[in-house]
Amino acid sequence: MPKTTIEQLAEFGQSLWLDNISRGLIGSGRLKEMISLGLRGVTSNPTIFDKAISQSNEYDPKIARLFSEGKTAFEIYDELTITDIQEAADMFKPVYERTKGLDGYVSLEVNPGLASLSAETIQEAKRLHKKLNRANVMLKIPATAEGFIAIEELISQGININATLIFSLEQYTKTAEAFIRGLKRASSTTGNVSRIHSAASIFVSRIDTVVDALLEDLSGKENNSGLRSQLEALKGKAATANSALIYQSSREIFSRDEFRLLNKYGANIQRPLWASTGTKNPAYSNIKYIEELIAKDTVNTAPENTLEAFLVKGEVKEALSDDIKGAQDILARLERFGINVDEICQKLLKDGIILFENSFDSLLKSIENKIR
Repeated sequence: MPKTTIEQLAEFGQSLWLDNISRGLIGSGRLKEMISLGLRGVTSNPTIFDKAISQSNEYDPKIARLFSEGKTAFEIYDELTITDIQEAADMFKPVYERTKGLDGYVSLEVNPGLASLSAETIQEAKRLHKKLNRANVMLKIPATAEGFIAIEELISQGININATLIFSLEQYTKTAEAFIRGLKRASSTTGNVSRIHSAASIFVSRIDTVVDALLEDLSGKENNSGLRSQLEALKGKAATANSALIYQSSREIFSRDEFRLLNKYGANIQRPLWASTGTKNPAYSNIKYIEELIAKDTVNTAPENTLEAFLVKGEVKEALSDDIKGAQDILARLERFGINVDEICQKLLKDGIILFENSFDSLLKSIENKIR
């Protein structure tokens, strides 16, 4: 039987994970089917769980039962999400074992309301880690100043972390450095770092959404047809160019002597994970952010419709390499038109934290509405 494109991608060196989870996906057998097609992991976030719980009645019986037991909305949320993550992790356990811990992970976001509180984030992550009690779970921590402290501490304690909401090269670099500091500490205390795994989630499509809108505005005001053509030609290029720079940085960071020494003791690299890879602009290919980001030692986490489209028409061909001249040129051209991608990334990070906080609040309200 011929290999699926997802399996071909894994053989090339990139793992494809699903950016979605729900009771229906697990209970219907659909997740199991996708695993058989080569799916290697699942990520979740407050927005995903908010949609899963508020837009269906799949959770209603358990919500009613937990409420009758005197559980608060947060405690109900905790039980629902823990159950989904545990069951999904059990389904991915064969993948985890077959890949020797490279894949087979399910990610759960730590309460985003704690994003600015490193000590509280660490405490909550440790609670979730203990309650989940699964080796193939990653806890998601935002890549902020407070998050870097939490990431280092949790990695040092052997807890797998998915650093999330990364937009800029600077953010990524600080995330990788926090991971390596954590590994060093773990190595000095336990000596065994081979079971520690981490991913760095770089958000992609949101960058193009913002940059394309700015280019459209500039193009509409430009009378010079040549400059208009230059502006139009830059649409849909910023996100991949930014990702290319991050990928090159990853290759460089994890080839340094500092990490090579840890690698001798079994340390694993922290793989870049391309997130927010569903195409938002209908003018673009619906698998744009998979095919343009194919690279060794990375992960791509995609929505279900994007994943299905890749199964049908995807082609596995290396897209990113250590050659970043083209990416640098794109970002430089944008800069000449007054578009600074780093500044856009800073705003997207702030907006992303607020979005997840709002989704988490909405999720709790959805549960409260169901128990009234």
